[in-house]
Amino acid sequence: MSRFKIGVMVDSFRLPIPAGVRKAREVGADGIQVYVVDGAMSAEALSAADRRAFRALVADNGLEISALCGDLGGHGFQIAAENAVKTRRSKAIVDLAVDLGTTVVTTHIGVVPEDSSSPVYRNQLVVCKDIGAYAADRGVAFAIETGPEPAARLAAFLDEVDSCGVGVNLDPANLIMVLNDDPVEAVYALRRHIKHTHAKDGVQYRPCDPVKVYAAFAEGGVEGLNIGELFNELPLGEGKVDWDRYLAALSEVGYAGYLTVEREVGANPEADIRRAVEFLRQKI
Repeated sequence: MSRFKIGVMVDSFRLPIPAGVRKAREVGADGIQVYVVDGAMSAEALSAADRRAFRALVADNGLEISALCGDLGGHGFQIAAENAVKTRRSKAIVDLAVDLGTTVVTTHIGVVPEDSSSPVYRNQLVVCKDIGAYAADRGVAFAIETGPEPAARLAAFLDEVDSCGVGVNLDPANLIMVLNDDPVEAVYALRRHIKHTHAKDGVQYRPCDPVKVYAAFAEGGVEGLNIGELFNELPLGEGKVDWDRYLAALSEVGYAGYLTVEREVGANPEADIRRAVEFLRQKI
């Protein structure tokens, strides 16, 4: 399994980005993922000189950029009236990926409905086909993060998109926390679409409605929904992800990319990330 590389989401350190890059090197990562939607690292804010400087900073620390996080938030691509702006911004992020020397942009598109004839599904499909064609022409793939819908449904959606410019960012913890799905089965269902993965762990306390959960994330809370009573993100190895089976499945389907540590909660993210990198090194 030594084919895998270990990345870290640099924003998870909760430090200024340059300090986070240096910290990624210190904890023993091979690469980083960075959020590029808001603030100084946004595609709109980074000048050509800024892009060259950031790429040099990463290289000077002996790292690669495993992916950019281009998640524009809200309801993804579910709402037609928002999609012209989101499509334009997504294409700008593809251009940024090219300039920074990475081939993957991760994102959320909103829960893919079971009914493929629904307006929401068709909105998502139109945008993903458009962005996918643009990304493919530039040698980049938009990788949809798992969790909002069952893996088999996402696989069917991607088959309909039918573009090498759109794939999957497989997050095993999201599948467990929101859907109580088996990440190993997800690997096999999504095998030809996997472009990048997040190394994250978690547990589900009781069943929940993915539509309500992701609406809570999009809108800042839904009345009567207490996320902490439904599921929790945990340090690697402390949740329900069966890492031995999961990594073996990734290896079996031929995935040879990054396992990028993402830590979205916790009082001491650096310690959790450092332990996560050590945990993965022992596994691979």
